[in-house]
Amino acid sequence: MALSKAGLVQIGTGVAADRSIIFDGNAQDFHIGIDDSADDLTIGLGTALGTTSHIVIDEAGCVTKPLQPAFLAVNEGSDSITNATETTIALDTEIFDVNGDVSSNTFTAPVTGKYFLSGHVRLDAGSSANDRFNRVYLRFNASNRSPQFEMGQVYTDEDDRMGVTGSIVLDMDASDTVVMRVFASRNGASGATTTSGHSTEPLTFFSGYLVA
Repeated sequence: MALSKAGLVQIGTGVAADRSIIFDGNAQDFHIGIDDSADDLTIGLGTALGTTSHIVIDEAGCVTKPLQPAFLAVNEGSDSITNATETTIALDTEIFDVNGDVSSNTFTAPVTGKYFLSGHVRLDAGSSANDRFNRVYLRFNASNRSPQFEMGQVYTDEDDRMGVTGSIVLDMDASDTVVMRVFASRNGASGATTTSGHSTEPLTFFSGYLVA
């Protein structure tokens, strides 16, 4: 570290080497420094630069938060939807789940904050083309409040399918939970309704991330 005549503090001499400042706390240590091999400025937990990075700024000005809570989980399809009854959508495959906050079809907020949640349920009415549903809605059933996205009366397409979508920024406290549910009231209550999904493609999905 050097202090120039102009009063500027300089850390490093321009050679290929990592440089960091360590904040030695009681319970936790933090660091801020330059990962010279990646040309990144990082802020992270502990004393070792480049491990447990919380904020990373690259030379292009892109800012990433590698540990920020975020998830995308999909339903693989063929799950039965009980007519005119709210049904929880199974999250069969996690495409990503940064902090392991999704379990048993449920997202649990790791910290108090505002979370962006988005979901889509694709429904298959079977072999009855252009079948009519009297009411369809998607609900995020959460601890604090449960937003509902209504479609009202809707007909399936030529492939006997239709979908319902919703998204919102929702306030959640630490350890609050949310599941995605769908309601589909089939006209005449005849025929089987199932989810239409895929193991990797987000056809029926639930996703979210911490905004603030």
